[in-house]
Amino acid sequence: MSSGRNASCTLVGDGVTGSISFAQENADAPTTVTVEITGLTPGNHGFHIHQYGDLTEGCKSTAGHFNPFGKTHGAPSDDERHVGDLGNVTAGDDGSVSTSITDAQVTLFGEHSVVGRAIVVHAGEDDLGKGGHDDSLTTGHAGGRVACGVIGLTA
Repeated sequence: MSSGRNASCTLVGDGVTGSISFAQENADAPTTVTVEITGLTPGNHGFHIHQYGDLTEGCKSTAGHFNPFGKTHGAPSDDERHVGDLGNVTAGDDGSVSTSITDAQVTLFGEHSVVGRAIVVHAGEDDLGKGGHDDSLTTGHAGGRVACGVIGLTA
C-alpha cells in the first residue's frame, strides 16, 4: 500500500475553469502538480498557492501567497521564494493550459501542507520578483485574480 498523498482543486472564475491535481509519494519527495485550465487569455498567467482556502469573498479572501518562511516573492527555481510561488502557466491561442509542474517546496504532508489552501490564477504574467514594480517582491505584479479554488485531499 502506498503512503503517498493526492489532492485536487477545481478552479472557478468568470469564464475560466480548470482542474489541478497534486501527487506526492512521501513527505520528502517533490510534489507533481498537473494543471488543466480553459478560458484564459493567451499568454502567461501568474499561478500561485495562496494562504487561505477561503472563498467567501471570491478569490480576494484567499489572502496573499502561502509564505510560511517569511521570504520575498521569487521564481519556482529560486531559493528566496514563497512556498506558493509556482511561476506562470502559459495559455495557448485557444486560452487553454495543459502542463505539469514538479516542485520540492510544495507538500501535502505536515504543518506546511498546502491542503486546505487555495490555488489562484492571475490575469497577468508573474515577473518572478524581478520586474522592479512596487509589488514585484510580494505578488510578482501578476494582476487581478481570474480564477481560484480550494485544495482538498483525494483518495
